[in-house]
Amino acid sequence: MQRILNNGVITGLIVGIPVILLALALGEAYPSGAPGMAIGYTTMLAALSIIFHAIKCPRDVVNGGVIKFLPAFLMGLGISAVAGVLYVPAREATLAISSMDFGGMYAGYPVEAARACGAGETEIAAEPARAQDFAKMYANPLFRMPITSVEVLPAGIPVSLTPALLLRNSRIMPARAAA
Repeated sequence: MQRILNNGVITGLIVGIPVILLALALGEAYPSGAPGMAIGYTTMLAALSIIFHAIKCPRDVVNGGVIKFLPAFLMGLGISAVAGVLYVPAREATLAISSMDFGGMYAGYPVEAARACGAGETEIAAEPARAQDFAKMYANPLFRMPITSVEVLPAGIPVSLTPALLLRNSRIMPARAAA
């Protein structure tokens, strides 16, 4: 559990600090839409790479070069969950610093997506009202914060799955013998 907390805090700081620094540097010019998401998820993937080391170290040092899939996968998910919780204050700070209206910005995407999918005019006409409802709900921190805490999970699941699958095989990256 201590390993999960320690690595989760480190991962959360690596995810959160650049987001806050970017918001401080750019303020209202903070990138939104696809560029903002690309920056966010790239930072998350880089930070979540800690999971590989977090799984490999106990496998090699504590468990004699062996680790089962489920404990390794759950360790990765735990680290992702802790990082997600720490990402919330960073995201809230970013929204406050940049004055970004994510809910309002997001409100246009469902309409564009419906058109791109070839939806009928009735379906497209219903999208703005749904999008505005989402924007109103997203303005409420009690709605927004749980959503934000789960944003790390789409990146955390495959990043946890990969080392869990690879490192369960003791022949992949075996521990080095002491010199």
